Amino acid sequence: MTALTTQRLIAAVFLTLGGWALFAPASVIELAIRPEYRSDDFLATFAMACFGAQACIFGIVAMTARFRKITFLSYGIILLPFFWFNYHYYFVEPVLTEIGLIDFVGNTIMLLLCWHGWRVAPE
Repeated sequence: MTALTTQRLIAAVFLTLGGWALFAPASVIELAIRPEYRSDDFLATFAMACFGAQACIFGIVAMTARFRKITFLSYGIILLPFFWFNYHYYFVEPVLTEIGLIDFVGNTIMLLLCWHGWRVAPE
């Protein structure tokens, strides 16, 4: 698999999960957040949609840019704190449902893709 294909797969994760949050924020809140933490307040829906919009922006950048080794390495390092987030908000302070752990799955896929991209990308 080429570096270009790898980065487009990273983009696909962002566009899929980000698109869900952007276009169906209430669905994300309903399925990914435990009932005791949910809010039907407009600001919660707005914040979730903003989160999705930012993910889509990066997905488009990842789809159209040309990643080099340093890009894959940097992105892989930047992903690491998100694993703490997933752990903390599922096990320590259980905000996320099991469906909410799809974020963990997406992060894991992207980290593995970053490792692969780093191996095959040009300097």
